[in-house]
Amino acid sequence: MNNFFKIYTLTPWDSLNSNELTEVKLLSLKDIFKTFPVVEPEFFDDILSNLYKHKHYSWVESIKRIIGPNAEDYDIEPWNLLWGMDSDRRIYQFLMQKTEEKAILVALAPPELAKLFIQYKKEAILRILSLLNNPKEMRFLTILAPKGKSIAEEQQLLQVNKSELDKLKFQNMLKKMPNIKGQWFPEYSPCCTNCNRVISQIKGFNLSFLKFTCPYCGYQNE
Repeated sequence: MNNFFKIYTLTPWDSLNSNELTEVKLLSLKDIFKTFPVVEPEFFDDILSNLYKHKHYSWVESIKRIIGPNAEDYDIEPWNLLWGMDSDRRIYQFLMQKTEEKAILVALAPPELAKLFIQYKKEAILRILSLLNNPKEMRFLTILAPKGKSIAEEQQLLQVNKSELDKLKFQNMLKKMPNIKGQWFPEYSPCCTNCNRVISQIKGFNLSFLKFTCPYCGYQNE
């Protein structure tokens, strides 16, 4: 069993470290089952009901990054982490991914919970999900939800903004270059060999010109 998901979440319930990210490591359920177990919609209906009725059930927007077993970054939007403790002070952590029609159980922690799932398989899922929805048996249950954009998305936006800034700086540099009638290209007007001033007033100048008179010093090029 070596396939793990890593969740990076803020911990607003920790007043001393509310702005720091905490890493939560969870075992992929594909190490236990051949496919990810599906969670029935009724489970979330009961969770929602308990959120409204009981203070020890709570919802916190705090997830900032999810990394899969192959170091892949996931869009954090469809994910939730259930984090609870029962009356016997046993910890439960479940990572779930939601779609419009269903939700799947993706990963879990701590290791003791994984051993229980290995031994009892789907029976363990049914019993524990029922326990999580029993307010009398739970000391607390917190549902962690996504908060804003993921760290990976924020980094991508910073890279895009930096690229746009570099592009803008380059455009500003071009605007400041010597030009003819506002066009962005290097100065190709002739230079007087006598006074060394650039003669930009000559219309239609091209490299075939061999003779001109400097409007500044009157010098005539032969």
